[in-house]
Amino acid sequence: MISESTCPVPDGELHVERGGAGPALLLVPGGTGAAASYRALAQRLASHYTVLAYDRRGHFGSTDSTEGPLTIARQADDARAVIEHFGYGKALVFGSSAGGAIGLELAIRHPDAVSGLVVHEPPTVGLLPDADEWIRFAEEQAARSADGDVFGAFQEFLASIAGAGLPPLKTVRLPHEHEWRLLFDRELVGIYRYLPDLDALRRSPVPIVLTAGEGSRGYYHYRPARALALELGLPFVELPGAHLAPQRNPEAFADALNTVLADLVL
Repeated sequence: MISESTCPVPDGELHVERGGAGPALLLVPGGTGAAASYRALAQRLASHYTVLAYDRRGHFGSTDSTEGPLTIARQADDARAVIEHFGYGKALVFGSSAGGAIGLELAIRHPDAVSGLVVHEPPTVGLLPDADEWIRFAEEQAARSADGDVFGAFQEFLASIAGAGLPPLKTVRLPHEHEWRLLFDRELVGIYRYLPDLDALRRSPVPIVLTAGEGSRGYYHYRPARALALELGLPFVELPGAHLAPQRNPEAFADALNTVLADLVL
């Protein structure tokens, strides 16, 4: 059974969820920041872990009274607040896509709150030789949205994650326009520009595993995790599915993730 509550944070409140039993495991959402995006995955992890999830600041059930960019640093602080809200000193952490970037910053800013971190396909494109191209892409979609073409930005963004197991674009409608507008207007450029402090990660006591989907091979969203693992000498594991496997293939993904998490618990 999932319990829901509200976690106060500076300049806002976070909608938070908890379910299961066992060691605490925080799921940090990517995309448009919904705890619900991990609901099926959380159900499959709940037999091994007390699963904590939340809506990112300003998205869905969470509020935010600030203006301007929502930085990765601020969102890492929010993630720690969720762990503390439920009375835990530290937790295992899993984050996919933007959630992976937030997880990395959490391990840098608040290593005492993280007992182990699994990062899935973080968009840390600054590690790539074509970084400027991807940062420019994010800036272009932010500009589209600012000009009122949120759907156009949405289409271009989905096209950029080809191989993620999405339906053809002609069949896609724009769900949750407010959430996509917030992502494009206040988050996307900062997410793509985010490059973790590599020296801080080298010094961090947090065990970290970088992962990417088998179905993502050959696509840009696979490459940063691999590059970061090589740069830092950290484990790299391929997990089933593609970029959206935590949502679209939760059973197989949960089984593989359980194996990775079990190694961190030991």
